[in-house]
This record gives sequence, structure tokens and C-alpha cells, in this order.
Amino acid sequence: MNLKQQAAIEASKQVTDGMIVGLGTGSTAYYLVEELGRRVKEENLNITGVTTSIRTAQHAEKLNIPLKSIDEVPYVDLTIDGADEIDSQFQGIKGGGGALLFEKTVATYSKRYTWIVDESKMVTTLGAFALPIEVVCYGSGQVFEIFKQHNMNPSFRLNEKGEKFVTDSGHYIIDCAMEKIYNPQKLATWLDSLTGVVEHGLFIDMVDCVVCATQNGVVTQTVRASK
Repeated sequence: MNLKQQAAIEASKQVTDGMIVGLGTGSTAYYLVEELGRRVKEENLNITGVTTSIRTAQHAEKLNIPLKSIDEVPYVDLTIDGADEIDSQFQGIKGGGGALLFEKTVATYSKRYTWIVDESKMVTTLGAFALPIEVVCYGSGQVFEIFKQHNMNPSFRLNEKGEKFVTDSGHYIIDCAMEKIYNPQKLATWLDSLTGVVEHGLFIDMVDCVVCATQNGVVTQTVRASK
């Protein structure tokens, strides 16, 4: 069992009968959906899933996990998702899978939010992982130029055909390889102010619990007490 799978299975224990559960996107969240699908089948676990991407929805449907959209539920009890980087203050970068807008939306309307990662995702300072920024197509070149002027080393994300990657919401993603982000809160506030930026991959003061799989076992860290 690899580290991602270990973290996902451990975090899945936070899911109990009757919950509305936000299901993340990405390679680690894949194992979470697999484990919850197993529990639905073998343990008659009764949950409702709220997915963060078309890809995750298709996966959950194959495993017979009942689904609703974020607008069909009053709230989400718990969302479990991966992260691309987590710094020493538990701020994170997400969006490597291109689902950052839906991921942040579901997380925002969740009572509890858990990240599942392997130890390679834990860093002192964010930035080695390029920051994904989701932008509307119209005017995206102008936003790109702003990022260039600020020495953010931007590049449009491309799909396997070499064309601009398009998110589930029909937007582009600009990845900014900044190496070090010393003040993620300030950067997030600035990005929020830019016309054309739909969402960014800085998840600031959002996570409640981090489940990290290491070579020496799985470590669960509570960032914030229960709401």
C-alpha cells in the first residue's frame, strides 16, 4: 500500500453514517473515493457525496456512492481532499488537477475540511509547486502579462494535445512558478482583486485537519478544533 493510499484510508475513518461528504480530486483523493466505495458496498455506509470535479463524479458513480451537487445540499459535513503543498503554518497550494474552483467552493461550505497527503507535500515555505490561477478566457492574455510584470514566471497550462487546458467551468489555468511564496496571505488578497482571475490555488486558513502518511506511519494533525 503506497503512502497516498495509507493517508486516504486513515482519513476515511472520519466519515460516519449519514454524512454529506465532499469528495476531492486528484491521485490521493482517488484512493479516498475507492475506500468510501468499498465501505458503501461492504459496510452499508450511508453517505451523500458532493464531488469537486467531473472526473471524481464519474469515479464515485461507478462505485455507487450517492451524489448531489453543492447546490442540492444545505451544507457539507466533511470534505476530504489532497493538497499539492502544505507549509509550516498549514497554508496550502491546490489545483494541480485543475479543479481548484470547485474544490475551494465545496471546502468553503463544509463544516470540516481535511487534507490527505504524503510527507513529500509538507514544506517550510510554499512555492516550489507552481501556483495554479484560474482565469476567464476573455482577457487571459492581459492577466498573463500582469503576472509576467510581477516576475511570477507564468505559463498557460496545456492539455495532452498541446492546447490550452480548459477547466470544468470553461476557464484557463495559468501556472506561476514562483519558487518561494513568503507571504501567501498578501498574494491571495492581491489575486482576489484582479479582474479576470476566477480563483487561485492558495487555500488560506481553510484546513482543519491534515492526515500525512510518512515512512514511519500516518500522522494526523488537528489544525483547528471542531466548529
